[in-house]
Amino acid sequence: MRKLYDLAGADENRRFSPYCWRIRMALAHKGLDVECIPWRFTEKDAISFSGQEKVPVLVDGENTVSDSWEIAKYLETEYPDTPSLKLDQGEVLFIKYWVETTLHSEMLQILVMDIYNSLAQKDQTYFRESREKLFGKALEEIVVNRKERLLHFQKLLTPLRTTLKKQEFVAGGTPGFSDYIVFGAFQWARCISDFSLLKADDSICLWRKKMLALHQGLALNAVGYPV
Repeated sequence: MRKLYDLAGADENRRFSPYCWRIRMALAHKGLDVECIPWRFTEKDAISFSGQEKVPVLVDGENTVSDSWEIAKYLETEYPDTPSLKLDQGEVLFIKYWVETTLHSEMLQILVMDIYNSLAQKDQTYFRESREKLFGKALEEIVVNRKERLLHFQKLLTPLRTTLKKQEFVAGGTPGFSDYIVFGAFQWARCISDFSLLKADDSICLWRKKMLALHQGLALNAVGYPV
């Protein structure tokens, strides 16, 4: 059985890492079963065998792969007869870096207190110290203007919104890893916060509903808040 070390909150069933979600969706896309093992920020020793300190970590037989991008490439190479993740499409790397450098940063500043509140107590100290060092202010100060920040965030989504008005998925007519990269961010938000990031008639919201329904509702059935 494949094993995926997957970030969890105080409730071990609340799995909220955007990087882990892109791999969970990719594995389902390829029809590959996996056991998702709950892991928390302070449990570095549990994944020390991988040679680094972050999840996701995939253990597939004798192979251990970390980093969501490396895992996606591994799955595409190791299981060529399963549905493609479309990693060879030109937009994939752009989507990856846009999400990781822009989308994640903005979402973190909107949701950071919700993340903190969902963590096990042993993780809260680590999370507060590391994120307050990153932003140079208290977590409570970061989110004080999040309603105003939301307007900026929604403007940042314009290219994504426009794309999804023209085609069914980010990757075209069918979903690919580009979709799972973007969706991982929105699933991160859904799993830890009831703060609404999207309007119901937004093309991104409509796309998210399609993503939630994929793979027998894998993401929809996860512990989280209503969409």
